[in-house]
Amino acid sequence: MNKALTLIAGFVLASSVTINASAAKTLVYCSEGSPEGFNPAFYTAGTTFDATSKNIFNKLVEFERGNTKIIPGLAESWTISDDGTTYTFKLRKGVKFHSNKKFKPHRDFNADDVLFSFNRQRLKDHPYHTVSGGSYEYWNGMSMTETIKDIKKIDDYTVSISLNQPSAPFMANLAMDFASIMSAEYADEMMKAGTPEVIDNQPIGTGPFEFVDYRKDSQIRYKAFSKYWGGKAPIDRLVFSITPDASVRYAKMQANECQVMPFPNPADLEKMRTDKNINLMSQEGLNIGFLAFNVEKKPFDDRKVRQALNYAINKQAILDAVFQGAGTVAKNPIPPTIWSYNKDTVDYDYNPEKAKQLLAEAGYSKGFSTNIWAMPVQRPYNPNARRMAELIQADWAAIGVKAEIVSYEWGEYLARTKEGEHDTALLGWTGDNGDPDNFLYVLLSCDAVGGSNRARFCNEDFDKLLKAAQVTSDIAERTKLYEQAQLMFKKEAPWVTIAHSVVYEPVRPEVVDYKIDPLGGHIFYGVDLK
Repeated sequence: MNKALTLIAGFVLASSVTINASAAKTLVYCSEGSPEGFNPAFYTAGTTFDATSKNIFNKLVEFERGNTKIIPGLAESWTISDDGTTYTFKLRKGVKFHSNKKFKPHRDFNADDVLFSFNRQRLKDHPYHTVSGGSYEYWNGMSMTETIKDIKKIDDYTVSISLNQPSAPFMANLAMDFASIMSAEYADEMMKAGTPEVIDNQPIGTGPFEFVDYRKDSQIRYKAFSKYWGGKAPIDRLVFSITPDASVRYAKMQANECQVMPFPNPADLEKMRTDKNINLMSQEGLNIGFLAFNVEKKPFDDRKVRQALNYAINKQAILDAVFQGAGTVAKNPIPPTIWSYNKDTVDYDYNPEKAKQLLAEAGYSKGFSTNIWAMPVQRPYNPNARRMAELIQADWAAIGVKAEIVSYEWGEYLARTKEGEHDTALLGWTGDNGDPDNFLYVLLSCDAVGGSNRARFCNEDFDKLLKAAQVTSDIAERTKLYEQAQLMFKKEAPWVTIAHSVVYEPVRPEVVDYKIDPLGGHIFYGVDLK
């Protein structure tokens, strides 16, 4: 199907959504891709979190909409022991779960649901641990099993979590998507029915929107949960109209076929600023776009090769061509908007001659052949991975390194890079909780190899710094440790740090009280339509 026909087909689908929308207060969000699934504990992609945890589920604690302040969620209050190792949560009473054709809840949310949601990920002998593949990328990558010593139900509305040692980012971690609370009763019923995996693809949560249905690569429909403990959402229905092409998303916005879209084309921003149908919101992103070397493969197991390829890339040219001014060159693996950012880090400048020298010292004076994996979707930290890969390809060719550009469908891309099939891969990250640990440990620790650590970088000295920072609550001390870690990272060069972007969110003028999430999500509870 050619592009024109694809566009027409997209409009037909969107028009049907708009017609339905006129009968109720319906907000259509033109999302950029399909979710990997509907259990946020399995995945790390923001596309999936938007479709699941941001709108269907709750956590014990939440981030206040529009900032990173931790507020009560399903836990009304909590206490922390003086030694920092025991957290006691008082749970909210009267919280209802959603229902669907296969499940009608017979009780309210309670401590059993907390234990189910965490123990499923934590305990290998839990009956649900291996259901649907049992790949808990965040839980494992953040060493939650090693962090948590035990979880106890004190009574129906009190849960105690004891840790093996203090963990400064622990509360922020519990506000993250992987810590979404699922229904233990639903799980029990589906297990008895012989269909345990149903809970992962027909989600039941306590959040403001109930899942209605999903047509793959087309749309996801939700309805406002009338019994939501925080009060029913102002809108009645929420539709994710899956629209990978940013130009088509913009066209739909102009036609009022969707009211919110993520990730506009940088080339469209100037036009959007003067478009009366668009309110172009923007905010400096808490993100990093990077190229990861697979350090387990030759020749990327050699630090000199990694450093050489850093010197060989003209990052400012990428900023100009791909981001078109909507970003800054990155030198650290964390953005400057997060505390502990090391201003003294010295980046690799664009220096092809230095790159050739290092390659020769590493035994590759005639270069070598490799690949660059390019994401098929736009992300806030990379609006055009294919174009970025082409620029890197040309830069590396100038020093004798021939690179083939490779891409896959987004879910497959993530799965294959997780398995380490790539030589080098373009990826990125938007912070989940405002803590440096959420970048450094999740993306670069030894525990995260085989998960979010796509560079498969494991350095004992680097890991010691990160673990030391986890067990102290002294911000000044943690800052020193993270600053050292950033210098070590730059020397070891498991990535080419490329850019931190400005995040743009076009919304229709009819949309009321939409807020950009600094953590990269798209949250529709609290949003209204005129």
